[in-house]
Amino acid sequence: MRARTDSDTQDDIHDGPQAGTTEVADVAEPDDTDDDADDGTDEEHGTEDARRARWTAIGTGALLTLAGLAASLMRLTGSAPAFVPAAYALGAAVCALAALLGSRGRTRRALWLLIAGVMVMAIGDQAD
Repeated sequence: MRARTDSDTQDDIHDGPQAGTTEVADVAEPDDTDDDADDGTDEEHGTEDARRARWTAIGTGALLTLAGLAASLMRLTGSAPAFVPAAYALGAAVCALAALLGSRGRTRRALWLLIAGVMVMAIGDQAD
């Protein structure tokens, strides 16, 4: 009786199940037709876009917060109704929240909050 070699095992696999052998399931091999040129550049651009969106949300939120607070203080010292400086202050608070969310990567929510904050400030300006 001779010992079984790797080539005998390969023959058993390719010839199909035989008496005394176990059936080996086909193992899926990686597809060689994938693009080898894709070396992660899309991921790098996606990361860069996300970073740019975060910084934009932070900067815009901070700028609108400062503008809203300055407008609120200017209207508070003038003869405007109390609603006007309150609207500017509320809009500034919403923009500050948007800047905070933008710094945490919630850029879509930050964008919508920035829009809402500017709208609140615009309503206060229209009431003046």
